[in-house]
Amino acid sequence: MNKPELHIVILAAGRGQRMRSEQPKVLQQVGGQPMLAHVLKAAQQLPYDGIHVVYGYGGEQLRRVFTDTPVAWVKQAEQLGTGHALAQAMPSIPDNAQVLVLMGDQPLITARSLQILMIAGGDLAILTMRLENPTGYGRIVRNVSGEFTAIVEHADASPMQLEIKEVNSGVYRFPAGRLKQWLARLDSQNAAGENYLTDVLAMAVAEQLWIKTSEINDPNELLGANDRVQLARLERIYQLRQAERLMVAGVALADPGRVDVRGQVQAGKDVFLDINTVLIGNNFLADEVSIGPGCILEDCRLAAGTKVLAHSVLQGVVTEGECSIGPFARLRSGTVLAAGVKIGNFVETKKAVIGTNSKASHLSYLGDAVLGANVNIGAGTITCNYDGVNKYQTTIGDGVFIGSDTQLVAPVSIGTGAFIGAGSTITQNAPADKLTLSRRKQVTIDRWQPPQRRRSED
Repeated sequence: MNKPELHIVILAAGRGQRMRSEQPKVLQQVGGQPMLAHVLKAAQQLPYDGIHVVYGYGGEQLRRVFTDTPVAWVKQAEQLGTGHALAQAMPSIPDNAQVLVLMGDQPLITARSLQILMIAGGDLAILTMRLENPTGYGRIVRNVSGEFTAIVEHADASPMQLEIKEVNSGVYRFPAGRLKQWLARLDSQNAAGENYLTDVLAMAVAEQLWIKTSEINDPNELLGANDRVQLARLERIYQLRQAERLMVAGVALADPGRVDVRGQVQAGKDVFLDINTVLIGNNFLADEVSIGPGCILEDCRLAAGTKVLAHSVLQGVVTEGECSIGPFARLRSGTVLAAGVKIGNFVETKKAVIGTNSKASHLSYLGDAVLGANVNIGAGTITCNYDGVNKYQTTIGDGVFIGSDTQLVAPVSIGTGAFIGAGSTITQNAPADKLTLSRRKQVTIDRWQPPQRRRSED
């Protein structure tokens, strides 16, 4: 007998008016990604046959963000409740399939919890959680034997039912054929005037089906967000999870509450992250990498022993050996640093390949540049790489010394072992092993007088 198909339906049609945003609620971000992205990631770890996303308000925005995601998009033209939303997806799902229903604003849910629900048994199953403050959630009502009998929405609950701590998560497993029949019978005779998906459970109880509930150990997994306060709460929970994962992997954190991970991090041994580090995209930190306070790393690959000092911003940077970067440095995409390179305070690089033991210690800009080994870049040096339309490259050979306050007007090449005098503007190639400089003769005006301040008229 063939195993029934699994179809996952993610309800993502809500506007989220309390967010006070023009974006759909599920596009609000947690950990640098839309809430829906986290839910999709968990769903995609199951052996599914189809994922269906029900959208409504801001559908074009939603589809643009997830344009490369292999899902079936289902439009809910009118927001008439969760039951109505699910019904929109059902025509394309086979009757013999299992349907897993997820909420698009539960970004902390894990694939492990979904797998537990899938193997929970019963004709259908519900994930539940226990909250100290269950305000706003549907209550799980049981009979004297402890068997599930109903889900009562908060707005429809009696005072006694409002005391119940076990609540509905909005995550269900249904048999598709029966679900279609139940959805067709829903009505909007309730306080909100909507088609509640929870009313389907009452129909299943009436038909004496076995409804299995699985209470989740960590209720944070099933928390949603309806406003900015709740969204910020999810962010903190998410970030503390990421911090714990890093520490379990051996990363030392100065303060787990002040590190933000907005992507994936791979780390070697004895990596240290100081306070207010932000890690965006995919970052690899090899053994003994140290990141100072207030640093931002995006899509970087840092070799063993690299030190990034305070308040530096690195985007798409690769180090090929032990390097020192910062403080207050900005290294942009295309920057590749060989072993022993020092990039100091207030230095910016972009598409700069810098050779072994070369140094730019202060106040410089190196864009579209290739530097050899043992190059010294004096303070205030810039590569003039842009003419307003096109970018040009500067090439600097091994052992070159560039004096302070030098402008290298690209395209230009500085030969091996050359010296460039401080204060020069270099517009032509400089030969190897020679001193090149461009300065006007210094003059002193003996009879010069400083300007006098004019007296104000009475």
